[in-house]
Amino acid sequence: MSSSRPTHRDRVHVVAAVIGNPAGEILVARRPTHAHQGGLWEFPGGKVEPGEAAAQSLRRELHEELGIDVRAAIPLIRIHHNYPDRAVTLDVWRVTRFDGEAHGREGQPVRWVAPDALPELDFPAANLPIVTAARLPDRYLVTGTFADPADFL
Repeated sequence: MSSSRPTHRDRVHVVAAVIGNPAGEILVARRPTHAHQGGLWEFPGGKVEPGEAAAQSLRRELHEELGIDVRAAIPLIRIHHNYPDRAVTLDVWRVTRFDGEAHGREGQPVRWVAPDALPELDFPAANLPIVTAARLPDRYLVTGTFADPADFL
């Protein structure tokens, strides 16, 4: 009996980027209508080629899609998601520095969005954890308990 559900061997490895601008906005792109999950917004990126490191793939994909050169990026989150017809692993990076002006080199619409507006856009289900991660602060302050706030300061 054969199953039509995707297996780990069918899993597609993808990189995606949360790219910020000086105004604190995040870049999103619309997927082509003919593509899987077409017409939805996404975080830019693409498939990791065989033998390619995720960071190398991120740089290549963002140059090809957006015309930018990544200068600094840090891992943000890794997501495993199973759609009915395919399984994906998303290696998501926060791009902290890049050269160039981002634009849709493949004709795809791109736009800068305030982080709080991200939940208003239609994203593929695999991207929803990225929407949450992109809106979290870079750092959290973890402290002990202080009887007097002055002791903390």
